Amino acid sequence: MNTKAIDYATKEEVLIEALPYIQTYEGKTFVIKYGGAAMTDEALKQTFAKDVTILKKIGINIVIVHGGGKEITDVASALGIETRFVDGQRYTDEAMVRVVLMVLAGKLNKEIVHLINRNGGNAIGICGLDNGLLKAHPLSADGPDLGYVGVVSTVHEAFLEMLLRNGLMPVVAPLAAGPSGEVYNVNADLAAATVASALKAEKLVYLSDVEGILGAGGRVSTLTRTEAQRMIDGGEIFGGMIPKVRSAFETLEAGVRKVHIVDGRAKHSLLLEIFTDEGIGTQMLHDKDNGRNGTGS
Repeated sequence: MNTKAIDYATKEEVLIEALPYIQTYEGKTFVIKYGGAAMTDEALKQTFAKDVTILKKIGINIVIVHGGGKEITDVASALGIETRFVDGQRYTDEAMVRVVLMVLAGKLNKEIVHLINRNGGNAIGICGLDNGLLKAHPLSADGPDLGYVGVVSTVHEAFLEMLLRNGLMPVVAPLAAGPSGEVYNVNADLAAATVASALKAEKLVYLSDVEGILGAGGRVSTLTRTEAQRMIDGGEIFGGMIPKVRSAFETLEAGVRKVHIVDGRAKHSLLLEIFTDEGIGTQMLHDKDNGRNGTGS
């Protein structure tokens, strides 16, 4: 009896805590980068589909940009196509572009859409080539030669806004058209950031396989640019996390209100980060916002 009473009380507290966030975010746009374990573990895939459907049903506009690196490597291997990396990034030649198209714009994209729609989410699968959604220039102009790997130069945001106005949830495979009609593979993190910036999204959420930003005292719940620079200078943020954090703050400067890094390995981490005061990951925000508050985690 007591157990039930405690359980009911806990559920009531969760719902009451979530209410102001639901009211704040109705009609706002979230861009979610979907990848990592949340995209490969069967139970987590189901959880993700339910979570984004809940967000949509309460009036939040959802745009999903997904990756699929592991699946691309597996399919390429099965087809006898060598996968090689340059400075940790996939080299994409003409043969690999065909695999990327097949896996990202085909198999994975439609699997994600189907799973969301089974839960009532009204998802529609598209890739950056559709209606000129994403256009890119080659990454080699800014760094090492990676073949057909691009950097997004323009986003056809009016196309996405039209889909959102009509009650649809775009699920975007990160491919883009080059200046001469080439097909470019685009890093999903960077594609999501560019889409969020173009839409002036309320939130950009990275579902990843890390708890968030970790400092000396454990997970950092909220991080401003000033605090981030202090942690970089002090060696608490290091290695591959530095460009990820700097990219997040560039996205904030482009008009996104908050950027979140959330552990996609935890069930319902997306809802817990958005609808609870303390969250479950790290949110990055402008110095002037400084902290989690009643208007949104």
